[in-house]
Amino acid sequence: MAKIKKNASTEASKEKQIYDLKQLLEISKSLTAVLDFSTLIEAILYTCMGQMKTLGVAIFTKKNFDASFYQLSGNYCGFELTDDLDYAFPEDHPLFAHLSKPGACHTEADLRDLLPTDGPLKALYALKPSLIVPLKTKNRVNGMLVLGEQISSEPYSDYEKEHILNIAALASIAISNAALLEMTTTDMMTHLKLKHYFYTVLVEKIEFCAEQGLSLSVLMIDIDFFKRFNDTYGHSCGDTVLQMVANVIQQNTRTQDMAARYGGEEFVVMLCETAGHSAHKIAERIRSSIENLDILYDGQHLSLTVSAGVAEFDPLRDKSAKLLVDRADKALYEAKSSGRNAVKIAK
Repeated sequence: MAKIKKNASTEASKEKQIYDLKQLLEISKSLTAVLDFSTLIEAILYTCMGQMKTLGVAIFTKKNFDASFYQLSGNYCGFELTDDLDYAFPEDHPLFAHLSKPGACHTEADLRDLLPTDGPLKALYALKPSLIVPLKTKNRVNGMLVLGEQISSEPYSDYEKEHILNIAALASIAISNAALLEMTTTDMMTHLKLKHYFYTVLVEKIEFCAEQGLSLSVLMIDIDFFKRFNDTYGHSCGDTVLQMVANVIQQNTRTQDMAARYGGEEFVVMLCETAGHSAHKIAERIRSSIENLDILYDGQHLSLTVSAGVAEFDPLRDKSAKLLVDRADKALYEAKSSGRNAVKIAK
């Protein structure tokens, strides 16, 4: 009888392993098919919650490819964050030396024994993690998964730890691929998207909005008298101005929107599910915010303004993405012609 039970248990274990391998294959297919970073992170969060049966999952990763910190940002689900804690780790934090070791997978108790509690670890412990898992690609850590409270009261088994390490490895590869795409499609100075990638996404969004009957608008934004900054204070000052304008634009766009550097001192913004009148308000908010900037450069207080054009997608008129952008560009020209520091909407 004992032998029969043992055989049944062994058979059940094998079936679970086969099932989990199939799950890993499906996870690999789904994650590697996603290249948009925010969409990918969301997919990883829900995959880990479902596979590990936890009430929360968080991902610490770099905000962009040249960042020196692993940050939580908005990459979490099922946790409540507090404003008085900074959820960020410098890339040289001792924690990552431990996570880089083969098979590393730590509980909070493990880390408290290994490392003295500092600011970053205090923020991590405030999440009440049940397990901290490295995101590794080719033996290099590029972030970490933090699992929250378990649905089950049983501690993680060695098999479960191995399973989440496999999932984390797949997630890390997908994150690296998304980061590589980010690098090749992003303007190094402003961290906005490049023009060619913007058009690629805009074509897809136009098709989607046309099918679903949704609104979509485009902004064209140009810095007024930009040449004066370069001629008066040098190109380093011009670079600072470009970066500050880009920051304001990013602050006024959502995850589903996209901002790009169109060329020189000109920017373009795609606003999804946004009608023309709402897009005009967003453009006005950007214009006003930039007008109120106080730029301190080399001891000088500088001010600047921008002009903007707005065009809402019209399926009867805009037969291509370029025609839509051209209409926004013509509205921008009207704003420039009317005296600058203005927003005009395409007729």
